[in-house]
Amino acid sequence: MLLKKANIVFFAFFFVIIVCSCSTETETGYRRELLNLLENTSLEEESRFSVINQISQGMLGNNETDELILFLTDYVNQNPDDKYNAYWLLLTAYTYQKTGADAVAALYFQRILNSYDDIIVKDKSVHLLCLQNLIQTSTAPTARIRYFTKLINEYPDSVNKTELFMRLGEEYKKTGDWNQMLRCYSDFLARSDAAEIQIAGMPNAYSTAKHIVDFNNSSKDWTFETLDDLVTAVKRAISRYEPNKLESYKSKINFFSMSWRQDEMQEHSIANFTMKDFMTGSNRIRYNEELSESSTPDEAFLRTWGWSTTYVNVWYLYFRKVNFPLDPEIHGRWEWAGIYFGEKL
Repeated sequence: MLLKKANIVFFAFFFVIIVCSCSTETETGYRRELLNLLENTSLEEESRFSVINQISQGMLGNNETDELILFLTDYVNQNPDDKYNAYWLLLTAYTYQKTGADAVAALYFQRILNSYDDIIVKDKSVHLLCLQNLIQTSTAPTARIRYFTKLINEYPDSVNKTELFMRLGEEYKKTGDWNQMLRCYSDFLARSDAAEIQIAGMPNAYSTAKHIVDFNNSSKDWTFETLDDLVTAVKRAISRYEPNKLESYKSKINFFSMSWRQDEMQEHSIANFTMKDFMTGSNRIRYNEELSESSTPDEAFLRTWGWSTTYVNVWYLYFRKVNFPLDPEIHGRWEWAGIYFGEKL
């Protein structure tokens, strides 16, 4: 879609309020003159734009929102060929926003996208402004997917693509489109600033995306069909002092070791040791026969103690159900995902 460059001499942004010292009568007379001027069919296009813009700003300055909405929509209806109609409807949408009618404003933003070509006004794309506003108010994942996709494809130089890839992936996740989610996460990780970017509301964006993509690309051969199978295998390896077996049961993707106050997504929480490092000496490693009472259908804790460490020898082994709908054969199986150090808080 080609953008039409507007050559506007007298343009001023919609929300700039005109400050003037003239009396109400003078202002009313001035507006009447502008309205009369607008009736002139021979008025140049750019001059017509300037007249309408001045009338609009005057109404806004006087808080005449109802009159402004009527004026703009009536003009668009009577002048369907005006190339600036997309902009007039944008001002209409902004005016509805000003009155708190966000739902009505959204209808106008969508109408502009569906029915009008984009135009550039004072170096701003009208369609881009509509999309940015719709994203702020829309909660429907399918709609947000359309908006994010359009921003990425049509305005790549005006948006942060790294952030949008991640946000798009999250919207696909909400719809259950796991393959598209994975594609967006992969696009996000491929960006040079993915590891450093801070995304509002998504503090662990990089680690979340990386975990999913890495898990998808892994063998997943450390998972067990049931929790009982996994716990039995781990207990047996502990009882027989088989550190290599224990090592093979650990998740190969982001296996963590941390205190109860840490977050597994935080830096330095990823385990960088082998089980053999703590199965030395004469200490006998023991475990509770039953899982912790705080265990749930999706996660479980096994209290163990006697590990060869001067730091803390009580470890809770953390098991969780695999949540990976991308692979139905793996989804719902169990993995040993990490270790919590110390008594459970």
